Amino acid sequence: MIEILSRTELGRAKEAGALVANILHTLKGRATVGTNLLDIDRWAKSMILEAGAVSCYVDYAPSFGRGPFGHYICTGVNDAVLHGLPTDYKLADGDLLTLDLAVLKDGIAADSAISFIVGESKPAESVAMIEATERALRAGIAAARPGARIGDLSYAIGSVLSEAGYPVNTEFGGHGIGSTMHQEPHVPNMGRPGRGYKLRPGLLLALEPWVMADTAQLVTDADGWTLRSATGCRTAHSEHTIAITNDGAEILTLPTLVS
Repeated sequence: MIEILSRTELGRAKEAGALVANILHTLKGRATVGTNLLDIDRWAKSMILEAGAVSCYVDYAPSFGRGPFGHYICTGVNDAVLHGLPTDYKLADGDLLTLDLAVLKDGIAADSAISFIVGESKPAESVAMIEATERALRAGIAAARPGARIGDLSYAIGSVLSEAGYPVNTEFGGHGIGSTMHQEPHVPNMGRPGRGYKLRPGLLLALEPWVMADTAQLVTDADGWTLRSATGCRTAHSEHTIAITNDGAEILTLPTLVS
């Protein structure tokens, strides 16, 4: 299903996007050396419920997971890149942490992910990988405008990731979003320009470049959810929900909180 949102629905989408971004902003500030992933999940739950929103994850049970997910946020550490199930793990200095959050507010969903280094130690290779996903995300957003095709966005994202030297997996990628978290069209992180669905004003997309340092192969953790790099290498993931407007793309998942 592909949804085209009305102006009223787009207004609600902006509220959902700001909520997701502000929660991630707050959690990033709280995620320090010694922080337990289960505490991050509890904090996310509290902020979602306090805002009168609904988690998109707790009851989520797709075919690729051992559902339902049962938690409020995805927490990926180091080699865990997607669908990271929060566990009783305390963050260490230099850990690369990915937080991925999606909520439904007033009937519209928003989805975003950030990766960052915890503590004082900042491994250069990890910083470079995070920055590559952020550049790829900006490139995909810049390519998003009415009349463009999904392949244009995928090509823009994949070109940045490939030029940075990272293998690209196309099994999981961006997606349409609206009254539900995951909708068509699928937005792979590599593609051919001029191909695929033509973008229209009112379409919401979640773009999410992610990479693994030296492989494109994923393995599923014993928990049935967490996807890790097959080689144990580090990973990074950046994501924004955007709205296609007459003038291009509007990023909905930017924080409004002041640091």
